[in-house]
Amino acid sequence: MRFWKTVKQDAWLLGILIGIAFLGIGAAQGQLAVIWRKATMICMECIGLG
Repeated sequence: MRFWKTVKQDAWLLGILIGIAFLGIGAAQGQLAVIWRKATMICMECIGLG
């Protein structure tokens, strides 16, 4: 737990910005549609609607 005390308080902001950048890159490549389609199919199979 000593790690969290030594990390600067604004370091979490860098992590969030990197995450947003990766989400943007994935969406620009069309991965959002692929993930949405897979999630929908899994949900339909579990619920039994499809």
